[in-house]
Amino acid sequence: MALINRTILITGGNSGIGRALAEALQAQGNRIIVTGRKTDSLNAVLAANPGMVGYRLDVMDPAVLTDFPARVIADHPDLDTIILNAGIMETEDYTAAPVALDVAHRTIATNVTAPIELAAALLPHLQTRPQAALFTVSSGLAFVPKAGNPVYSASKAAIHSWTQSLRHQLRDTSVRVHEIVPPLVATELTPGQSQVAAAMPLDAFTQEVVTILSQTVIPDEVLVDRVNFQRRAEADGRFAAAFATINA
Repeated sequence: MALINRTILITGGNSGIGRALAEALQAQGNRIIVTGRKTDSLNAVLAANPGMVGYRLDVMDPAVLTDFPARVIADHPDLDTIILNAGIMETEDYTAAPVALDVAHRTIATNVTAPIELAAALLPHLQTRPQAALFTVSSGLAFVPKAGNPVYSASKAAIHSWTQSLRHQLRDTSVRVHEIVPPLVATELTPGQSQVAAAMPLDAFTQEVVTILSQTVIPDEVLVDRVNFQRRAEADGRFAAAFATINA
């Protein structure tokens, strides 16, 4: 099940972790399809990576989200791997009066509803492939939340739970279900995040993840060493301390 010589769709592959994984996995001999909401950044990725295919996909547009799965399957019938990476992270203030809910609505639509809809539309095709894989992308904040980003943290906890159920339901099919769990990584997911000293360098994160994805047996959860601070906090009895560190 190593991700070598596969046809891989990566949503949100026009920037950050998505782009880094797209480029690294293409270098491993995979055929890569990326989506992106912003045309300029999507075109920049395609220009820099000959052979990569791209689609503009705004998951906040219901019509586009509905039409995309059939289009990508028709164009790429050998599609056998999906990485549901696209996501947003914005701050919220529940001490405000009134509390604005626009961020919550966008976050749930992008981080939860869109992956569920894409998976539902693409899984029937994946199950026709002899070997297939679906990857979700959650976050270390699914396990120890950041209080300034409550709905983002909750959305990733929801993705973690949903992934576990999906894996169980698909256990007797040809589709393996995995979850990539990033720690804080030096990208521009939030403004200035790439300059945060505590963030894991993007190239180091990508190298560690791709090494795991190149194994003959890929674990259910793709965990770089650094994310275990959050992933294992509750099991190790460190949750309160980890929460205090993240929310200092």
